[in-house]
Amino acid sequence: MKDEEFVQQIKENYKEADLSNKERAILDYAVKLTEKPSSVKDEDVNLLKDQGCNDLEILDICQIASYFNFVNRMAEGLGVKLEK
Repeated sequence: MKDEEFVQQIKENYKEADLSNKERAILDYAVKLTEKPSSVKDEDVNLLKDQGCNDLEILDICQIASYFNFVNRMAEGLGVKLEK
């Protein structure tokens, strides 16, 4: 599969993409953190650990997802338009 096709598949529906269990768990966590952050529990972190993520990887996942959520909300809140 070409990289562009894979990226498009991830964007459209990552749950149908050819991902490892670890990659799918990472994306599930990022989506949950994005859509309903108050619902993230210890069990979610433990699931990442069960799939092979170490503490530093989990911190990175959380920071990256949180940063992008912050930036997107700032841009939307200020009416910032992306250049095309």
